[in-house]
Amino acid sequence: MRTSETPSAHRDTVLVADNLHKSYGPRAAVRGLSFSLKAGSILGFLGPNGAGKTTSIRILTTIIEPTSGRFLVDGYGSDQPQRIRSRIGVLPESLGFPGNMTGIEFVTYFGRLYGLGSAAARKKAQDMMEAVGLAKRGRSLIRSYSRGMRQRLGIARALINDPAVVFLDEPTLGLDPKGQQELQELVRWIAREANAGVVLCSHQLAEVEAVCDEVVILSAGQVVVQGAVSEVIGGKDQDFVRVQVPEAAVADAERALQGVAGVSAVKAMEGYQKGHLRVELNGMRFSVDGQHVNNNILSALIRSKVPVLGMQAGGSRLQEVFLEITQGGIQ
Repeated sequence: MRTSETPSAHRDTVLVADNLHKSYGPRAAVRGLSFSLKAGSILGFLGPNGAGKTTSIRILTTIIEPTSGRFLVDGYGSDQPQRIRSRIGVLPESLGFPGNMTGIEFVTYFGRLYGLGSAAARKKAQDMMEAVGLAKRGRSLIRSYSRGMRQRLGIARALINDPAVVFLDEPTLGLDPKGQQELQELVRWIAREANAGVVLCSHQLAEVEAVCDEVVILSAGQVVVQGAVSEVIGGKDQDFVRVQVPEAAVADAERALQGVAGVSAVKAMEGYQKGHLRVELNGMRFSVDGQHVNNNILSALIRSKVPVLGMQAGGSRLQEVFLEITQGGIQ
């Protein structure tokens, strides 16, 4: 594909996928992928195992070519992979680091690869190290960095070329809650302050719900849901518990829980493991009264001689949407 459009004309919309297909022989890995991303926005890119998410990201980062369809990155067409590579930043899930280099040397090296002179590359590397919170450790060997510090270093490397689009694959994987929160704030900074479009792939659907502006969910190689996160989860009640009983006892459990004080609805969870019930509460999940409701649920099941195999607070609203639509696990 050739395009006469200039990058500056597309700065507001920095990524456009248009009817992308990818097949391996008779197997279609991606079928008709279409979406767009604006500068300053964060897109959650999700899919169960085998959904085509990884293949899609490899296409958009020019690692592999689509069988058909096209995409634009900052106005450059997919027939210009070298141009696209200069306009993207990528943090893969498994990124190797040279332990005997310092952080500043590592980021400076990539600045030189993008065509910066020696002094300019080092200055830009210092700026990026400061932006990701590693200014004080820039002269330390990378082998001394923690997991969280290496993730930050990988983001600094991904930003060295002032990319229009940044792809982040599991940036908070393996981090403690504090580290996760700090990385989430950094992702927001990339979008809001660096004015880049961010494509975030994450197992943590609560994280996607909290950080992302929009979401694309793939299943069997095609988009099944896309839109603003608020629209996708709209109407989903977060106040519920998930109860597991033997599959043969589901109907008995549903009858036993009808009329329990504080319970508004009970239904078997379609597309989830056999024997799971969604028990919706009347807005009391995080209150003392909510604990009473949980006790009432257990008491009602015990009185009806229904074995209780498990009981837990419901997940994020986005997680419930994901499970209902894809009927599978997260890649």
